Amino acid sequence: MSANALSVARRPQLNTRTVVYHAFVLAFGFIMLYPLLWMIASSFKPADEVFSTVTALVPRHVTLENYVQGWAGFGGISFATFFRNSLIYSVAGTILVVCSSTLSAYGFARLRFAGRGIWFVLMLLTLMLPIQVQVVPEYIVFSKLGLLNTFWPLLLPRIGGQAFFIFMIMQFIRGIPRELDDAASIDGCGEVGIFWRIIVPLITPALVTAAIFSFYFTWGDFLSPLIYLNDPRLYTISVALRTFSDPAGVTNWGAIFAMATLALVPVFAVFVFFQRYLVHGISTAGLAGR
Repeated sequence: MSANALSVARRPQLNTRTVVYHAFVLAFGFIMLYPLLWMIASSFKPADEVFSTVTALVPRHVTLENYVQGWAGFGGISFATFFRNSLIYSVAGTILVVCSSTLSAYGFARLRFAGRGIWFVLMLLTLMLPIQVQVVPEYIVFSKLGLLNTFWPLLLPRIGGQAFFIFMIMQFIRGIPRELDDAASIDGCGEVGIFWRIIVPLITPALVTAAIFSFYFTWGDFLSPLIYLNDPRLYTISVALRTFSDPAGVTNWGAIFAMATLALVPVFAVFVFFQRYLVHGISTAGLAGR
């Protein structure tokens, strides 16, 4: 039998496998996305239809009243305030953690200093330290400093960087040939010049990846704002959505779903605009440090 005949004989089998594979992936993807799709659909449903048609993704009666009521907020504070607070917290926190993590990563990857191995191990050990262990001592410290009910307890701990980002950026830096450092040093660059002119431009994908992950983690952070922020005017979106519900009374679930849907817009926007950096950063993270 010729090669063409074998190719024709195998084609139906390959097509069947391809169809089955894509059908399975689509079905699994739909199951994973169903809660999100249901929330978005429920944000357009009237109040009496939200839980009466739980399995329906298409509203019988489309309404925008949930978005109007949700944006109005509560206690005279609109959700625009909560969005602003979350944006301030996320952007400022991301800038601090990425800048400090980059400096720490450069130090571990390029500089030689006493106790470097011990400090590196201690830094990695913090990855296994639960956040709940840090809450009580940090709260006591910030309470003594009189910084409660401000954004400072949320931002100051980020100045030292985070172990996950330090390790990731350090892997990128290790993948950069040291000959570039030596050439820059011969041209008169010091450590600061090498860092800003050589290292930072070459690790841009890693920095963008770290910034995206940090923004995601900070935007959805609930525990820290809940502990340190007592004034509703300082609430972030995550805390405001929880406060918006009333376990003792009637909860406007449609408005909550509407505001939760709007809260996803910045996350999707960041992913869409920086997707190529994110994919490149993740795909090359394991190749660095050769």
